[in-house]
Amino acid sequence: MEAREAPMAWLERRDGSVLLGYGPFTASAEPPAEGVAFHLSDFALRQSAPWQVPARWERVAAADFPTRLPAGPVPDCEFRAPDATPFSEVFQEVMGCIHAGLFEKTVPVVTEEGRSPIPPECFIPHAMASHRPPLMSYGWIEHGRGFAGASPELLFSLNNGRLETMALAGTARSEDRDVFAVDEKEIREHEYVAQSLMAKLIDLGTPVRSPREILDLTNIVHFLSPIRMELSGAATPPDLIKRLHPTPALGPLPRNETTMRKLLEWRQRLGCPGEFGAPFGVLDHGRFDAVVAIRGIWWRQNSIRIPSGCGIIEASRLVNEWRELRLKREAVKEPLRCRRMGG
Repeated sequence: MEAREAPMAWLERRDGSVLLGYGPFTASAEPPAEGVAFHLSDFALRQSAPWQVPARWERVAAADFPTRLPAGPVPDCEFRAPDATPFSEVFQEVMGCIHAGLFEKTVPVVTEEGRSPIPPECFIPHAMASHRPPLMSYGWIEHGRGFAGASPELLFSLNNGRLETMALAGTARSEDRDVFAVDEKEIREHEYVAQSLMAKLIDLGTPVRSPREILDLTNIVHFLSPIRMELSGAATPPDLIKRLHPTPALGPLPRNETTMRKLLEWRQRLGCPGEFGAPFGVLDHGRFDAVVAIRGIWWRQNSIRIPSGCGIIEASRLVNEWRELRLKREAVKEPLRCRRMGG
């Protein structure tokens, strides 16, 4: 099966539409004044020209989107279980920083590696596009490498001065929903995220937070607090990306130069793809939507990587966090046919 040669990008929005862009893409440091452009960057926002303007684009219904992608049989993919030792070392360093007062919370990432017998872009995008709301499919394919996922987390949506975002933090298996609803550690982790987001928005207007609820993704559950507001002044997508990314759901709390540098160091040591957790968005004639690039698969040629992150606070325990990391990766692998390397 041949790999796709032409670059391609897409993002599913919460209104049930998908924006697809087809390359070649033209990179720009600033968003265009009109038309469509995708925002592609790494977690550290290092790209000098993150706006990618497609040669052509189309807007389709999410239900029709999978028909635009290759839908061949899913092959057997081999995965190697990640070694717990590097994560254990990072976990101890994180706890040391928390006890020293440097962090209240941070989010290291563990990556599981695998291989596919055929080019991953021939089946992974279709698998990620076949998810249903509240998951939002996203992806980028370019010259034998790319990533695709189905994210439950909206970084923000901006349309005619109305901003929508969310606090999404706290994770458990769906069968543990009842005890999850009263789990003090998970509630505390979620409240860190929600309160931090409210504080970041307060000078832009009056943010309104909806009551905390449980988002059920069939195999796992999260705490969710939607936040909406009317902006009191002008705020551009680049301004809001810098203000809101990374949210404490994936970044450090407090967020400053020192805590970001430590988190980026831990991510690199644990083999995290650069775009994992980064904003991935699309500008559509003035409207901007961006998801947090989680619950995804990264590939280069036939090599596959599946990252997952966990929020660590003072009450965290190593075994529980390792279990949560595996739970999140297994949710991503569900539509794939997987076996352990050497098995």
